[in-house]
Amino acid sequence: MADIFELTGIGVDYRTPAGVVTGLDDVTLRVPAGGITVFAGPSGSGKSTLLRVLGLFERPARGTLRFDGVDTATLRHSGRRALRRDRLGQVFQNPPENLLDYLSVADNLRAAAQSARRCCDPDEILGQLGLEGTGEWQVSALSGGQQQRLAFGCALARGSSVILADEPTSQLDEASADLVLGTLRYLAEREFAVLVASHDDRLIALGSRVARLRDGRLEGVERR
Repeated sequence: MADIFELTGIGVDYRTPAGVVTGLDDVTLRVPAGGITVFAGPSGSGKSTLLRVLGLFERPARGTLRFDGVDTATLRHSGRRALRRDRLGQVFQNPPENLLDYLSVADNLRAAAQSARRCCDPDEILGQLGLEGTGEWQVSALSGGQQQRLAFGCALARGSSVILADEPTSQLDEASADLVLGTLRYLAEREFAVLVASHDDRLIALGSRVARLRDGRLEGVERR
């Protein structure tokens, strides 16, 4: 399988009142264009920072990041924004942050598609995600797990080929987390590239590739 991301010597620094703090240090990694890649590690290990770099929300201070063969350092702001809109779907850990609560479930999907200048069939996407019959509901009527499923559905509506999720089960109860795990399996089976930062053991077990980080450094990669 081809690689969608290629990272070489990636480093990220943050300036704080106490001095410069290193968020990522010399991370070299290839990420395949399909399956579930999990970035695992304790709090503060750099996994969320790495996900922000891959989502093109943060520019590394050092190293090279290639997306689909393109050096992202050569892209202007408009080019990075276009990739985030058209190719990269982002799902945050707090379910309500992913959705527009003043729109219905179906209208969230339509708005996501329109943002990428696409059309979608909300009923088809909801059926794929086990959310049949909820199209006219308000987002607040969904459980946390259902809201996260809808967030992944918005990524599908935009036509994203890569989906990045930061701790998508961390704020959910076990039953709601099960819904999200099922969605991740479904996306992997459809050959999306799913990139997840998590310390959830059940989610880590889903990974076809697990990259373990500690103190901003890549400790190793497990292929399954």
